[in-house]
Amino acid sequence: MRAEAIARNYADTLLALAQRHGGLATAEEYLRAIESLTVLLEGEPRVREFLETPRVSSAEKQQVLRAALTGHVPDPFLRFALIVVEKGRQSHFREIGLAYRDRVDEMLGRVRVQVTISHAPDAALQQEILRALESRLRKSVIAEFTVDPELLGGMVVRMGDQILDGSVRSRAAGLRRRLMDAHVPAATG
Repeated sequence: MRAEAIARNYADTLLALAQRHGGLATAEEYLRAIESLTVLLEGEPRVREFLETPRVSSAEKQQVLRAALTGHVPDPFLRFALIVVEKGRQSHFREIGLAYRDRVDEMLGRVRVQVTISHAPDAALQQEILRALESRLRKSVIAEFTVDPELLGGMVVRMGDQILDGSVRSRAAGLRRRLMDAHVPAATG
């Protein structure tokens, strides 16, 4: 089974577990828990290697995970994480977390976007951009802002695999294409 399908299956299971144990608030709590676990695994290569090595038994991995997470994550989430390890799918925690985040976002009617702009936006500009995106997308928007001084102006918004390019460079290239394709009548005289 492909990693994407595995991640979606586990994400769906985690979402069903969250709904059974409290609904939306619990779903967001589990989202914070799996994001924290993912950050830990990405930030601590030795922990990730320990969980992914076949030389360590599943029981030992579960024991360490239980000791690390008990009291820091809800018990149903901890049991879920232990089952992921028991099934040998711990190398998929990151993908499970991303798939779960997508499911929760979909359930809550929100979308995540990456906004690239030519200069550091202040809080007022960020809010203005968020309001414009929410109006256009008709969803709540969670935006991550990055700066690319190479942009001449405007912005580029990436939403999943979609790109909304409103940069000056892109508009200038479009204008150039239209001018090059335009039919210019012959001069009379």
